[in-house]
Amino acid sequence: MSTDHEILELPDFALENGDTLRPARLAYRTYGRLNADRSNAVLFPTWFAGDHRSNEWLIGEDRALDPREYFVIVPNLFGNGVSSSPSNTPPPHAAADFPDVTIRDNVRAQHVLVTEHLGIERLALVLGCSMGALQTYQWAVSHPEMVARALPFCGAPKTSPHNVVFIESLRATLTLDASYRDGRYETPPLAGIRAFSRVYAGWGFSQAFYREETYRQLGFTTLEDFLPGFWEANFIDQDANDLLAMLWTWRHADVSATPGMDGDLERALGSITAETLALPAEKDLYFPPEDELRAVRHIPGGRVRVIPGIWGHLTGGGANPADAAFIDAAVRDLLATGTDKG
Repeated sequence: MSTDHEILELPDFALENGDTLRPARLAYRTYGRLNADRSNAVLFPTWFAGDHRSNEWLIGEDRALDPREYFVIVPNLFGNGVSSSPSNTPPPHAAADFPDVTIRDNVRAQHVLVTEHLGIERLALVLGCSMGALQTYQWAVSHPEMVARALPFCGAPKTSPHNVVFIESLRATLTLDASYRDGRYETPPLAGIRAFSRVYAGWGFSQAFYREETYRQLGFTTLEDFLPGFWEANFIDQDANDLLAMLWTWRHADVSATPGMDGDLERALGSITAETLALPAEKDLYFPPEDELRAVRHIPGGRVRVIPGIWGHLTGGGANPADAAFIDAAVRDLLATGTDKG
């Protein structure tokens, strides 16, 4: 993982499950400068197994998130190996003893970063892909007074049962490796991580992506080369306990569990005041457009714009130029709206 970031230490950070991280370490990077009236801040949380660099494809002078105009804050997800994670936390919360961390725990830490550390009271935009989208929805529910615009892409406000099935299959590949040893491994469970990569390969891209051999656009000539060259390469250096920690966070994402919402998803979505534009990918196998269409109808003024194409969930990763341009245009459009509520 990279070292081109800053760390905010949060002493005695209490988690929803009752555990306390002493301290929690929230890694983040900023791009651009905060303007005089502090009105140009954008929060862009990270996705599963990514770090702040994973978001840089959408930040730049040729992008809607132009650092000459916006102050972009990219906080790293707990468990990703940069913020507090099983792999970098000392006892008593090291490795398999790392506590369960929710999406709301992440958002509470980010709220401290934004308000107390950076002195920002209002966010022009919160956006994110996949687990970044889970955090985007949670921000819009937990802090409606702060979020002017929300743009979740390739995500959802609540992890669906079908998505849970996927997550559980990933978890099994790691925990069933004999060398995993209940998370107290001395050498990395590489067989489990390779199996994890193979399972992910069947979900990350669509059937059409493979049928049309679109992996050739990524520099691979055969499927046999693509599976280890792309998927294994993406995960082989990840810590297994870190992956499992993030899977737990993902599995339990649910804005209806926000205090005061009493498990009512429609109520939670109805509390959102941000100008909301959701971008599901047309052939995403675990965050499908129909789920977003069903959810966003409960957000006042919420809109859905489906990203066309065959790249599946990886539509949101920035590797396909057409998808990247579509997402960038949507960000530009949403930032152009005159939302200044609150």
